[in-house]
Amino acid sequence: MLFLEVKNVSIKVGGEKVVDNVSFTIKKGENVAIIGPNGAGKTTLLRALLGSARYQGEVIWHEKPIIGYVPQKFDFDKTVPFTVEEFFLVYSRKSKGFWFPSHAAVREIEKYLKYVKAEHLLKKNLGEISHGELQRVLIAQAIFERPNILLLDEPTASVDVEGERTIYYLVKEMIKDFSLTSIIISHDLHVVHDFADRVICLNRKMLCEGAPNAVLNKENLSALYGGDITVYKHDHT
Repeated sequence: MLFLEVKNVSIKVGGEKVVDNVSFTIKKGENVAIIGPNGAGKTTLLRALLGSARYQGEVIWHEKPIIGYVPQKFDFDKTVPFTVEEFFLVYSRKSKGFWFPSHAAVREIEKYLKYVKAEHLLKKNLGEISHGELQRVLIAQAIFERPNILLLDEPTASVDVEGERTIYYLVKEMIKDFSLTSIIISHDLHVVHDFADRVICLNRKMLCEGAPNAVLNKENLSALYGGDITVYKHDHT
């Protein structure tokens, strides 16, 4: 069952075409990874799906999308005394009462933080937690509204290797438990191989598409990233 169709989408930024005539489909429940070099248009394409970038072509949702989004960077003033609990209440689409939230609302926030092993951060200021902890909070907030599709833009950027593995494991478990469709941008090909049902290779244009075993080979990756690339496969646990 189709969930999303992208037809002949092109996007210009500052007069330069950064996404060029891209087309693909995503089935309900499918996990799709988008890979490509820096400047390939991956984040810009994701912004088009979010409705925050102007584009030519068509983006067709076959089911009303409720989108959970985890950005690559989340900029905020770290000096502002803004707790994790308040972050959830402010960014919730449902009014849960910012100044005097109900016990039920707080318990619900704790439930989703616990899902990413971050319930101890509830009363912490956002500016006081580590980058890895912030990423866990962002992931918990992304599923707080019970989305039907999860968009993740390099969710482990600037996180150490151990934290990266933990975050990807948590995301994979959430996608399974909440029966989500997902699109992830990642530079870690080992994670992509383990995480994705299908891979889209993007460098402004689509250069390849298919199952990880079929797509992640020396020929495709050399064409995508340039140069002579050697592919090593190992378990990512």
